[in-house]
Amino acid sequence: MFKEIKVSEIQDNPFKLIGKDWMLITAGNEEKVNAMTASWGGVGVMWGKPAATCYIRPQRCTKTFVDREERFSLAFFDDSYRKMLNYMGSVSGADEDKIKGSGLNVSMVDGVPVFEEAKLVLICRKQFAQRLDPENMIDPEIDGKWYPDKDYHTMYIAQIEKVLIKE
Repeated sequence: MFKEIKVSEIQDNPFKLIGKDWMLITAGNEEKVNAMTASWGGVGVMWGKPAATCYIRPQRCTKTFVDREERFSLAFFDDSYRKMLNYMGSVSGADEDKIKGSGLNVSMVDGVPVFEEAKLVLICRKQFAQRLDPENMIDPEIDGKWYPDKDYHTMYIAQIEKVLIKE
């Protein structure tokens, strides 16, 4: 199914992966899993370790799962999964079983849910979480453009513990 590689061996462009191709942020346990589509985030180095950032609005059902669990995954797919990514971003897991509706298959890797269909998965351990504070937004246009409902994202910084690619 997957092969583990070093973070330095990732070949994909993160700007394309996250901003254009999108990703699924997934958290949960053996009993219940939830995921959401995201196009905001990044990868780099934080506190001397490979790290990923992602952002979740307070009303997203997946936020409850990410907040509850110590670890989560970021999954990336090839272009044939675009319809599924649209579905996962437009339907709430509070209203229906999105995982079942997506047609994706979940496996647990080291206690973290991952999608078997993904081409790349980052297993992440939360290190930091903080709500974006409008008082710290230097550019005044950000608040009005991106937060008309004042539903500020929580930023998560997570250590990348494992990188998996499709075999």
